[in-house]
Amino acid sequence: MIRVLIVDDQVMVREGFSVLLNAMPDIEVVGEAVDGRQAVQKVGVLRPDVVLMDIRMPEMNGLEATREIVAADADAKVLVLTTFDLDEYVYQALRSGASGFLLKDASAGQLADGVRVVASGEALLAPTVTKRLISEFSRLGTPRAPAQERIADLTERETEVLVLVAQGLSNGEIAEHLVVAESTVKTHVSRILVKLGLRDRTQAAVFAYEARLVTPGG
Repeated sequence: MIRVLIVDDQVMVREGFSVLLNAMPDIEVVGEAVDGRQAVQKVGVLRPDVVLMDIRMPEMNGLEATREIVAADADAKVLVLTTFDLDEYVYQALRSGASGFLLKDASAGQLADGVRVVASGEALLAPTVTKRLISEFSRLGTPRAPAQERIADLTERETEVLVLVAQGLSNGEIAEHLVVAESTVKTHVSRILVKLGLRDRTQAAVFAYEARLVTPGG
C-alpha cells in the first residue's frame, strides 16, 4: 500500500482527495494536515510514502514545508498540487525538492497515477507544467555556471538520458527510445544522480534546464 498524507487548508479539498485515493486498492490516506507547519510535524510521525502538498496555505506555505520535509528526509516524496499554473510556482516547487507537480483539476485517475509515479521514484510533471518550466528557464537566459561545468562529468550516453528524463520520459519510454533494456536506463539514471549529487529525477530535470540541455523546442 502507498501511504499518503494530504496537506491543504480547505476541508472539502482534503475530504475529496481522501475519498478518491482511499477508493484505490493500492493507496491509503494515513493522515491530513491543514497547513505546512502541521504537515512537517505529521510527516515526522506518520512517515507517509507520498505527501500531497498544496502551495498557498496559512502559517507555512507548501514551498517552505517541502523544503523542511526534504531537508529532514532526503527520501521524502512530495507531490505538489495547486490551482496556480504559474512559472514561479513550478520553478520554486521543484527547487524546493518536490518530486512532482500536478494541477488540482486533474482527474481522479490522474491523481492516483501521480501518487503511484512519485512513490515509485519517478518525476511527475504535467505536460502544461513542463512547457512552462522550459519557458521559465529560457527567460532566465544564461545557464548557471555550476550546472554547466558539471555536465563534463557525464558520458555522452548519460547526457542523452538526462535530456530525456528532463523531457518527462519514464525509464520504459527512454529504453524504447534508445533501444536498450530498461535496467540499463535505471543504471544510467542512478549514475547521473550520483555524479551530479542529486536526490531524484526531478532535481535531475531542474539541473538539465539550468544547464540549458533542454530548451524550448529542444
